[in-house]
Amino acid sequence: MSNERTPLMTSGVCGLAVTACGGKSDATPESGSGAPTVDPRKLNTFFGVMVPTILSMFSIVLFLRTGFVVGHAGLLQGLLMVIVAYTIISLTILSICAISTNGAIQDMISRSLGPEFGGSIGLMFFLAKVCACGEYVLGLVEAILDIFGSDPDSSVSQGVRVLPQGYWYGVLYSSVVLLLCLLVCLVGAKIYSRTSFVILILVTVSLLSIFISSVAVKPRDFVITHKGSGNETLRYNASYTGFSVTTLRNNLGSGYSLDYSTNSVMSFSTVFAVMFTCCTGIMAGANMSGDLKTPSISIPKGTIVAVFYTFAVYVLLFLLVGATCDRTLLIQDYGFLQRISIWSPLVTVGIYCASLSAAMCSMIGASRILHALALDQLFGLPLAPATITSSSGNPWVAVLYTWGLAQLNAVASLVTVFYLLAYAAVDLACLALEWASAPNFRPTFQLFSWHTCLLGIMSCLVMMFVINPISWGYISQALIFHQVRKYLLMLDVRKDHVKFWRPQILLMVANPRSSCQLILFINQLKKGGLYVLGHVQLGDLDSLPSDPVQQQYNFWLRLVDKLGVKAFVDLTLSLSVRQGTQHLLRITGLGGMKPNTLILGFYDSCTPEDFFLQDSAFCDASMELGSEGEYNFGVDLPSLQAHFPPVRHVESPRWLSPEEYVGIISDAIKMNKNVCVGRYFFQLEGEDKDSKVDGSERTIDVWPLNLLQPGSRDYEDVCSLFLLQMACVLNMSNKWRHARMRIFLNVETESSDQGWVVNEETFRELLRKLRIRASIKIVPWDSVVQHHLQPEEEEAKQALSEDFLSAVNSMLMEHSSQAAVRFLYLPRPSPQRSQNRQYLAQVEAVTNSLGPTLLIHGVTPVTSTDL
Repeated sequence: MSNERTPLMTSGVCGLAVTACGGKSDATPESGSGAPTVDPRKLNTFFGVMVPTILSMFSIVLFLRTGFVVGHAGLLQGLLMVIVAYTIISLTILSICAISTNGAIQDMISRSLGPEFGGSIGLMFFLAKVCACGEYVLGLVEAILDIFGSDPDSSVSQGVRVLPQGYWYGVLYSSVVLLLCLLVCLVGAKIYSRTSFVILILVTVSLLSIFISSVAVKPRDFVITHKGSGNETLRYNASYTGFSVTTLRNNLGSGYSLDYSTNSVMSFSTVFAVMFTCCTGIMAGANMSGDLKTPSISIPKGTIVAVFYTFAVYVLLFLLVGATCDRTLLIQDYGFLQRISIWSPLVTVGIYCASLSAAMCSMIGASRILHALALDQLFGLPLAPATITSSSGNPWVAVLYTWGLAQLNAVASLVTVFYLLAYAAVDLACLALEWASAPNFRPTFQLFSWHTCLLGIMSCLVMMFVINPISWGYISQALIFHQVRKYLLMLDVRKDHVKFWRPQILLMVANPRSSCQLILFINQLKKGGLYVLGHVQLGDLDSLPSDPVQQQYNFWLRLVDKLGVKAFVDLTLSLSVRQGTQHLLRITGLGGMKPNTLILGFYDSCTPEDFFLQDSAFCDASMELGSEGEYNFGVDLPSLQAHFPPVRHVESPRWLSPEEYVGIISDAIKMNKNVCVGRYFFQLEGEDKDSKVDGSERTIDVWPLNLLQPGSRDYEDVCSLFLLQMACVLNMSNKWRHARMRIFLNVETESSDQGWVVNEETFRELLRKLRIRASIKIVPWDSVVQHHLQPEEEEAKQALSEDFLSAVNSMLMEHSSQAAVRFLYLPRPSPQRSQNRQYLAQVEAVTNSLGPTLLIHGVTPVTSTDL
C-alpha cells in the first residue's frame, strides 16, 4: 500500500494496443513517489481512432484497385465481396470492442492465452505492420514514377518526367519516403494524428472530385496500350460513357480475364484477396490506445464509425464506376480515375496521400506493438532498447527499429495473411475470456457473444485459405503426415478379411500421351483403394551423374492434377522394364497399403494415339491459367507437353520385347498379385473429370469362363470370381453406376451331358448370394469348341488353331460388339519361356477389334457370401 497509484495491470503484449486503460505504458512502482510524469494520452476519438482507421482502410486500394475489382468480378460479385469482407472484419471488431471496454486492452492476448502465445502473436502482428509499411511505400513510389518517371528507353527527360528509373533508383526513392515517415513518427503521435487529419482532408477532396466528375465530365474514348509478350504493342479501345443503363447492365456479371500487371488470369479468389486488403486497417485506432484519452470509449466508437464510413464509400464508388465505365477501361487501366477526373492532379494527390498515410500508420502502429513486446521482456536483450521513450511517452527507439526493418523489407508478401492471423488471435482471446467465465471479464460493450468470436475465427481461417491456399497446403502437410503415419501403423495386414477387400492398383505407364484413357478408366475401378501410376526409366545409376528419376516427379504429379485422378506416382530406374516392375511391385506402398493388382497396357503393333492432342485441357493454354492459376509447382502446360516424348511410331524401336512383357505377367502372378491387361481403351469416351456420363447408356459384358480352355467349366474358381468382383466394382463407380451388367455363360448344348442346366441355376444362386445384379446370357458355343480338337502332339505344345481363335473372336464380336467395356478371363502364361510369343499371339487374336477390353487373372479370394 506504499503506492496506491500503481496501475493494477502492468504493460503486456497484445498486438493490438500498448497500455492498460488505467495506467501509463512507462509506469513503474516507484513512479508514484518521484517526479510526476507527463501523461501521453492526448488524442480523442476522431484524431486517435477514426482518422487512422479510415486512412488505413483506404490506402491505395481505393484509387488503384476499384476498377480492378469491378472490371474482373463485375458489380454484383464486387459488392458481394465487399459485404463478405466487411462481415468478417465486423466479427473481429465486436471482439475488439468487448475487450477494449473491459479495462484490459493491452493484456487481452497475453493474459488470456499466456504471454508465450501472446508474444508470438504480437511479434507476428508487428511483422505484418512492417511488411505492410514496405508495401505501401512501394505503391507510392510506383505511383510517383507513373507521373514523374522518365522513359527507361530514353536518356532525355521530357516535361515533368524527370526522375530516372531503375532498381537502385527505386530503392533510393523508397528510402526517402520511409525517412519522411520516420521523421513524422519520431515527433510523436500527436503530430502524426494532425498530419493524418490533413491527409484525410486531401483524400476526401479527391473523392469528392471523383463523384463530381461522374456528372461533370462528358463521355470520352481512350486508346490504352500495353507491352505484349513479344515486345509487340497491344492496343485496347476503352470508353467512359457517363451514367448509362447499358454500361451498368454490361458490368453486372463477372468477366475474369488476363491481368496486365501480373500476366495471369484472375479468378474470384485472387480478386477477393486484393479486395480484402482494404479491410486490414481495422486495428489502426486500437494500436494508438496508449495515446488515447479514453480508450474504452474511443476504440469502439471510432472503429465502428470508421468501418461504416469506409463501407459506404466503397459501395458508392463501386456503383459509380460500374455505371459509367466500360469493362475494358476498368480492366486495362487501374489508374483510370485520373483519366475521367475533371482535374486529374486531384486524384494523383489522393493516391499519394492515401499511400503515405497508410505507410505512416503501419510504422507508428508497429512501433507501439514492438514497445509492448519489449516491456514484457519476452524476447530478452535484443528488444531491451525498445522500452526507451521520450519525455512525452513516444517510444522513439521502437520507431527506429521499425524504420530499419521496413528499410530492409522493401518487398512484402502475405501481408493480409499476417493480419488475418492477428485478427483470429483477437477473436480467440475474446472467446477464451468468454468461455472461461472470468469474473473480471465484464465488458460494457454487449453486442458480442462466443458465437461471434467463434464465427470470426472461422472466417479468418477461411479467408486465409482463399487468399493463399498454397501456403496453407504447406502448413497442413505436417498435420496430414502425422495422422497418416498414425493410421498406417494401425492398418494391420494380418487383420485383412475378404469381406473388406478392395483393389490396390499399380498401373504401369510407358507414355502418358497414349495411356490417359486407361489411367482415367482405372481411376473408376479403384473403389477407394490405393492407386499408383508406375513408370520404369531405363538406365544405370552407376553411369549417370545423378538420379534422373527425381527430376520427373513434378511432371507426373502435374499430369495427375490435369487428369483429375486420385493417384500416387512411383518411378524407378532399372536396366530393364521387367526388373523395374518387380521393384515397384515389391516396394510401392507402405504398411497395409500396398498394391495387390498389377495393370498393364496391351502389347501389340498398333500405332497409339496422342491423347494430349485430343483433350483441350492439354492443348489450350487459357484453360491452364483459368483452372490452376499460378499454383502449378513450376510445371506449366508447355513444360508438361515437352517432358513426355511423342507417341511411338511403327518404325520406332521397342524397349520391351514380347518375352519380357509376358514375363512381367508371370512375375506378378508368382508374387501373388492379380493381373489385368487393358486393350483398346483409347476408344473409350466419357471418362474425363468434366464428363457428365452416368453409365445409363453403357453396358458391361463379363465372360467369366477361360475361353482358351473349353474343357474348363468352372465358373466359381478364384479367377472367375475375381473377374466378377472387378466388374461389380466398376458398376458401383460414379460414371458406371447406371450401366447394365451382362454375364455370358458358354455352354455346349449338343453335348450328351446336360449338366450345364444345373450349373446355370447354381450360378444364379451364387450371384444372388454375392449381391451382384446382372442379367445372365446363355451362349451356345458348340461350333466354336469343335475347332479346338487337335492332334495330341499339338495339344502337348498347348497350341491353338487359328480357326479356333478366330471363332472365339467372332463369338465375342457377335454378342459384345455394342458393350462399352468387356471383362475377359486372362489365362496364366506357360512356365516355358519359349511359348511366350505364342501366348501373346493367342490373346491378341481373341481380342482383335473388340473395343475396350480388360483381361483379368485373379489369384486373390475376393468374394464372400456372408453379409
